[in-house]
Amino acid sequence: MALGRTRAVALLGVEGALVDVEADVAQGLPHFAVSGLPDAACKQSPDRIKAAASNSGVPIPARRLTVNLSPASLPKAGSGFDLAIAVAVLAATRQLPGDLVDGIVHLGELSLDGSVRPVPGVLPAVLAAVEAGIRRVVVPRANVAEARLVPGIEVHGVEHLAALVSRYQALAEGVEPPEEEVPEPEGATALAVPDLADVVGQDEARLALEIAAAGRHNLCMVGPPGAGKTMLAERLPGLLPPLERQQALEVTVIHSVLGVLSTSTGLITRPPFVAPHHGASMAAIIGGGSGRIRPGAVSRAHHGVLFLDEAPEFRRDVLDALRQPVESGRVVVARAERVVAYPARFQLVLAANPCPCGRGFGKGVECSCSPLALRHYLGKLSGPLMDRVDLRLPVRAVSRAALSRGGGESTAAVAERVACARELQRERYAGSAWSVNSAVPGPVLRQGDLRLPSDATADLDRAIELGGLTLRGYDRVLRTAWTVRDLAGGGRPTRADIGMAFTLRALSPAAA
Repeated sequence: MALGRTRAVALLGVEGALVDVEADVAQGLPHFAVSGLPDAACKQSPDRIKAAASNSGVPIPARRLTVNLSPASLPKAGSGFDLAIAVAVLAATRQLPGDLVDGIVHLGELSLDGSVRPVPGVLPAVLAAVEAGIRRVVVPRANVAEARLVPGIEVHGVEHLAALVSRYQALAEGVEPPEEEVPEPEGATALAVPDLADVVGQDEARLALEIAAAGRHNLCMVGPPGAGKTMLAERLPGLLPPLERQQALEVTVIHSVLGVLSTSTGLITRPPFVAPHHGASMAAIIGGGSGRIRPGAVSRAHHGVLFLDEAPEFRRDVLDALRQPVESGRVVVARAERVVAYPARFQLVLAANPCPCGRGFGKGVECSCSPLALRHYLGKLSGPLMDRVDLRLPVRAVSRAALSRGGGESTAAVAERVACARELQRERYAGSAWSVNSAVPGPVLRQGDLRLPSDATADLDRAIELGGLTLRGYDRVLRTAWTVRDLAGGGRPTRADIGMAFTLRALSPAAA
């Protein structure tokens, strides 16, 4: 009887947990079993491993093989355990030196010819390995650039099981094999950013977009088709400053788990822009799934923009499910056997037509929608959801006069003002847990050093007394007012600043 050990990593949401892979060879009828809560893909690994080992010149003997993935209570999902199981089995059968592979993390899927295929989630897996004190990790060669984004660990890339076996055998004989050269990460590809100068007219909407970018405020635009709502939303990411390193790491981890991260790209440094189709399901937007729990669009838009075009066309339950992540910055997916939390601190942008037919603007003489259809259409944008939207404005059809004037300021010019406003906020909130106005808790604005005099908040106080504004709305108007003042050069908001913030929030979708 012989025993072989190595390491792997299991993913729970966007976090990894170290897994001990143990292989035992015993007398008895030939059998290859994997225990420790493997999913369907992981249970099929014995067939892949036997074929891969045979085609790599290290066949698995016809013995009774038992592989345990410990801790056994932790779910193991995916084919990324293939390489670790194969290494543990080869160590148990004395074809690999057990002392060399014991403390190394192995990640990768095996094809039948022995090739090591890339797998998703390598970045969070390597991060978990570093936190657990692991100093060496073996990953598919296609995932090397991603794994090397994590400092403090030695990364070895492998293309074929036979090459890995030869390397370990050489190390056992005291020979250090040469390391294959792997290109360094190229960094994020510089994509062409749509220019705000392309938007004709819409001065109010451009101002609201600038305020939204400066303070990371949520935005809703209601207007007829072709007025420029989508164009405006698509230009918002270009106004946002680049991600800080920790933010970039969080965004890159999510893309790695989803398997949409390019194998040659470094950290994602630009805020993501996610625009799902209005037919998307709850699992696609929020996260989840019938089998393996995966992040949804709200997590993919982490530290970026989630744009819901034709928002009333989304299912009502999907829209209402946005309320919790918009407020807390995270989404929790609960299942009977486990609970998974994903980060989801995104900037929400909604766009809607004034009615189902889209012609209910101006005098609405061409609108063919019944009052009931109109009420049902805009009623999907519920009060609790809209209460979490800081800026709500009508986007009217472009006039001939605006068309003759052409476009306005460029993205670069507006982004410079946004960067200055963000710097003022960073200085104001230095040493605290927040860095933008939209993240400041209400009590801090109403009771702390940032409390404004009563003559500046008189309009807000009157509105909340008359029941026209909730306490959440009160706080959100104050946050927007601070952003308006930051764009004007800084200082404390005046009554005029609060009035502008209140005006940009006062629109109800039905009023457009």
